[in-house]
Amino acid sequence: MSTMTEVRTENRWTNVMQALRIGVGLQLVCIALPLLDLWVFGSIARNVERAYPEWGADDVRLDRNAIVVYLVVVGVLGLVGWLGALWCAKRERWVRASVTTLFVIGMTALAIDAGASGEAYDRIVPLWLGSALLVIPLFPGVTALLAAWVKAPLRRSVPEPSRSAR
Repeated sequence: MSTMTEVRTENRWTNVMQALRIGVGLQLVCIALPLLDLWVFGSIARNVERAYPEWGADDVRLDRNAIVVYLVVVGVLGLVGWLGALWCAKRERWVRASVTTLFVIGMTALAIDAGASGEAYDRIVPLWLGSALLVIPLFPGVTALLAAWVKAPLRRSVPEPSRSAR
């Protein structure tokens, strides 16, 4: 007769932590994208100019900067959320609640950012930027959410020989 032993060889939340670490890295990309647009692409400025063709350069610059600052602040808040969820997973406390709550809040905020319009704007954030800021954190977020709610399989060790067989 042999017995099988079941042992968890790693933290239960290892897969969640891996997804959250990837999310932290990609969130840094999301913070950098509006700044990159400000310095290189200029799509936010063109979007403001299309919405308000009668505005001068100073007014366009002010509105463009307000949009960029808003997106960077939202990105930093997202980073705080990723780090908070990672902290919970490392402490093995409130993992499901934190990952689920932050996923819902984050995706709701990003969906609003991607599709929000106002006054003369068809869309305040240019389509490519709003879509990128929505999709980039989506994949590690869904992965962390699934990893939090689906248990990792147990690793089974080799059967131990029974004592009577020795």
